[in-house]
Amino acid sequence: MNKLYVVGIGPGGEPYMTGAARLALEECELLCGYGVYIDLVAPLFPGKPVLTTPMTREIERCRMALEAAAAGKTTAMVCSGDAGVYGMAGLILELSGDFPAVDIEVVSGVTAALSGAAVLGAPLSHDFAVISLSDLLTPWDLIERRLALAAQGDFCVALYNPASKKRADYLRRACEILLQSKTPDTVCGWVRNIGREGQTHQVTTLGALMDMTLDMFCTVFIGNSSTKLLGGKMVTPRGYEAKL
Repeated sequence: MNKLYVVGIGPGGEPYMTGAARLALEECELLCGYGVYIDLVAPLFPGKPVLTTPMTREIERCRMALEAAAAGKTTAMVCSGDAGVYGMAGLILELSGDFPAVDIEVVSGVTAALSGAAVLGAPLSHDFAVISLSDLLTPWDLIERRLALAAQGDFCVALYNPASKKRADYLRRACEILLQSKTPDTVCGWVRNIGREGQTHQVTTLGALMDMTLDMFCTVFIGNSSTKLLGGKMVTPRGYEAKL
C-alpha cells in the first residue's frame, strides 16, 4: 500500500503523543523528517530506517517522503506539535498532485499553543489568535498587521518563534504593536522547551515582556483585557459567571 502518514508528535516527549500518532509511527516502515524531530521519536522505534534533512529544506524533505511512499514503503512524515499548524501537512498535500497513487493521512498532534497554555494555566479559554514572528516565509509588514488586528480585537495571542539570533528585536517590536491596543499590565507568560528536558516558564506582564530575551524554543502567551493571575496561574475567564 502506498501510504504516507503526516504525524504531529506533540511537544516531543512520548507522554504528549496521541495514541493515533503512536499507532501510525508503529505501522510505518520509514520515518522521515527534520533531524531534531526524528531524534525525539527514533528511540521509541530502534532499528527503524530514517530519512532526514536540515532546516529550510522542507520541499526536499516532503518529496523524499512522497517518493518513498510511492515506491511502496509505508512512510511517516514526522512533525513537531500538530502536523497542520506550521507543520508539513499543507506542503505534503500541495505536492501530492505529482504522486496520485499515494494515500495521505494527516494525524493530529498537540500544538505548542495548547501544551504551553496548560503549563501556564488556562490563558486560551476564550477566543485567541496564533501568530508566528518568523518572517522567513511571511513578510514582516503582514505579521505587523495581524498583530495589530489581533490586539484591536482583544484576542489572547500565542506567539510562535518569538526571537532568534537574526531576529533579536522581533519580540520587542511585536510588544510595541500590541501595546497600541493593550495595556502594559496585560497578563502574559512564556514557556520554553515545552514537554522536554529543561522546561521552564514564567508569568509576567506585557510591559515587562517587551524587555525579555527569549528564543525559538519559547512560546509566548499574551492575555486579553480579562486575563488575570490566579494562584500563580494565567487565567482567561470564558464568562460563565455571567450565567449565574
